[in-house]
Amino acid sequence: MNTAQKVLDNTKLLWQYRELLWELANREITQRYKQSILGYAWVILNPLFQLLVMSFVFDIVLRIPSLGVPFILFLSVALLPWNLFTQSLTSATNVLVTNKNLITKIYFPREILVYSTIVSKLVDFAYSCVVLIFFLILFKVSITATILWIPLIFIIQLFLMSGIALIVAALNLFYRDIQYLLNLLLVLWMYMTPIMYPVEMIPAQFRFVMSLNPMAVIVNAYRQVLLSGKDPNLMSLTIAAVVSLCIFGIGFTLFKKMEGEFADYV
Repeated sequence: MNTAQKVLDNTKLLWQYRELLWELANREITQRYKQSILGYAWVILNPLFQLLVMSFVFDIVLRIPSLGVPFILFLSVALLPWNLFTQSLTSATNVLVTNKNLITKIYFPREILVYSTIVSKLVDFAYSCVVLIFFLILFKVSITATILWIPLIFIIQLFLMSGIALIVAALNLFYRDIQYLLNLLLVLWMYMTPIMYPVEMIPAQFRFVMSLNPMAVIVNAYRQVLLSGKDPNLMSLTIAAVVSLCIFGIGFTLFKKMEGEFADYV
């Protein structure tokens, strides 16, 4: 059976376990702010203060260009999807370790644990987008028909981070160094992605490297459709889509191959 068929069969299986998926995601959401006074306000406050500080450093101090739009808006369009990406991966890394009781006691598709962490971060992301909407209104950004590209760009990002999440979750169960390696790679990856700076600042001879970085393409595509009112670069977006689907296929295959040994290592 090929990978595509396995993914299709697995999708049907996940639909059967959809209530468990939501319960696991809801449990993580509830526990995270259980004894917090401000509760879910932190989902908005954290990115807001992060944007304010980074805008001061990169706009006022370093004077990084922002392609004709206010820098804080330029930054928020890229930083919020990046935060979703990094938070989903870091949360998924230890999800099999922290749910060892479930893994050893009952049967269910183990990838549901990984997907539940992503779902919980998607809820956080939805709330944090209030910050972006506020800045779009504040700076009177005109929304054009190019916004219709956003669902496709988002789906590409979802496949990318789901594939990587499956890989790091499975490997971290066997090699606990993965969580530390991931943190290092994410820091390096962030600087290799045009989040705090426009891709135009990169010398022309090195820009081809960005087309090989799917998150760089995704971040740039968000900016193009939201802030510039332009269609994304279709060639780059196609490459990012192919890379993301391949990574998801690899992650799914690796996860299912290692799944039978999970109970022995938790």
